[in-house]
Amino acid sequence: MVLSPIKAARSKVTELTDDTKYDSLNLEQKKKMWPIERHRSAEVSQAFLSKIEHDGFQLCHQPQILEIVKGGCTPRSSSDPPGESTADSNGMHRHTITDAAWEALKQSIVYFKDQPIGTLAAIDKSQAELNYDQVFMRDFVPSALAFLMKGEPMIVKNFLVETARLQSREKMVDLFKLGQGVMPASFKVHHSHPTKKTETLLADFGEIAIGRVAPVDSGLWWIFLLRAYTKYTRDSSLAESPHCQRAMRLILKLWLSEGFDTSPALLCADGCSMIDRRMGIYGYPLEIQALFFMALRCALSLLKDSNDDFVYQITKRIKALSYHLHSYYWLDFQRLNDIYRYKTEEYSQTALNKFNVIPESIPDWIFDFMPSRGGYFIGNVSPARMDFRWFCLGNFIAILSSLATGEQAEAILDLVEERWEELIGEMPLKICYPAMENQEWQIVTGCDPKNTRWSYHNGGSWPVLLWLLVAVSVKLGRPHIARNAVELMEKRLAKDDFPEYYDGKTGRYIGKQSRKFQTWSVAGYLVAKMLLDDPSNLRAVSLEDDGHIREPVLKRSNSCPGPHVSNWQ
Repeated sequence: MVLSPIKAARSKVTELTDDTKYDSLNLEQKKKMWPIERHRSAEVSQAFLSKIEHDGFQLCHQPQILEIVKGGCTPRSSSDPPGESTADSNGMHRHTITDAAWEALKQSIVYFKDQPIGTLAAIDKSQAELNYDQVFMRDFVPSALAFLMKGEPMIVKNFLVETARLQSREKMVDLFKLGQGVMPASFKVHHSHPTKKTETLLADFGEIAIGRVAPVDSGLWWIFLLRAYTKYTRDSSLAESPHCQRAMRLILKLWLSEGFDTSPALLCADGCSMIDRRMGIYGYPLEIQALFFMALRCALSLLKDSNDDFVYQITKRIKALSYHLHSYYWLDFQRLNDIYRYKTEEYSQTALNKFNVIPESIPDWIFDFMPSRGGYFIGNVSPARMDFRWFCLGNFIAILSSLATGEQAEAILDLVEERWEELIGEMPLKICYPAMENQEWQIVTGCDPKNTRWSYHNGGSWPVLLWLLVAVSVKLGRPHIARNAVELMEKRLAKDDFPEYYDGKTGRYIGKQSRKFQTWSVAGYLVAKMLLDDPSNLRAVSLEDDGHIREPVLKRSNSCPGPHVSNWQ
């Protein structure tokens, strides 16, 4: 049975760019554009999928279907030995999950003027909607990658076109006007006159968001997605259009603006990224810095005028940011031992402890967590503070963007393997480690009940992060890590209705406030599977090393007696 493809007629929405180049893609590329199909081996789950379409994702209660889709095996015949499944049960189970995921992803598509424009954050009618009925910039990224890998680029193109339009709107929070370059965190289709079928897009730039925080990461993800679209379709006309060129420049002009910072990193508030609640990431969180680095490198490949002063600023910032992150964010056993022996109150250009970090502030858990083999980029660095927590997104983006050296990338995956129980557990993948508890949780999160220990952003496990783990594993030629994580996820993901996140130290429990049929949980799984099945898909989400500067040579201050230290890595 073949699922109906996404509506791909010429957009009724006024396009930002001419489609001529896209329509004239070479024959080889056109052959790759194939509709989403249901595998024949998954026909056994037809009742399940039909029930989804009819009842809005409420799982049916037919015992055989529940055993196949939720229990992870095919029905056994009377001749099968007890405790054993049929020979192709694992293949059947994987096909069933994949087909259910594709159906869920297609059901989440949002249409604007009869054209696909994005995917809802979640389809879960059992809980209050809040803003889960909107299209989020960061949430749509794995959905977009899934559609691109399947040869359905139109929805991605429409999304990029319309969000670039939304960027040009005036953005006000109370009486304060936001910068021109800010991209929306999310948007929804508003039917202002149902009888006349009048549709408009309502965007949230932070003025109605929880916490009233503008998204720092939206513009960075937009540039990343524009490059991914260009790579997959081999169509440069969209990226080269005046409106997309302007959108990129507005984003980067805001992000490259001068201020009082002595750091090339971006100063960010709590709640401005995927960590969208107060979690003590105020300052220079790794997630944003790695995304910033990725976006700068993507922009260099997309901007038309490669000789202007703006491109020169980007190149300089890439080098400075790389130098900064490698000098102060990288942590391994040797580096931890150096910090443990820091001297304080250093003054001069050659100071080693430049941020005046007090060694007594190092948390006890890090000494047990840091293996002799492995390392990672820590979460944050600012005056008198180093946030030693592991943040998944920042470290994996560092690998995909080639911010991390080859040796560092291997060390990050070494750490994942060494600390599998802590970071992977029973459901990939911890968003950060460890969780804050007790008084620390009260002070840092403001007693946020959603971010209690080992829940949501406070050490919760997020299925969407699987695609990043698979991508870096494939990039480094270590797919066994990816396969092990995928196999863990397949035991429960469809059975649990594709939840948003899991709770518990090992990710054993479905999150207390987790939405079901969370779209990026669905899409993250599909992207992970397609990356494993066809490693060439990596080309659009990974950047090769361009030889940017990242190995500083730092001298110990005269005020800090001890041997000369060079190369903090």
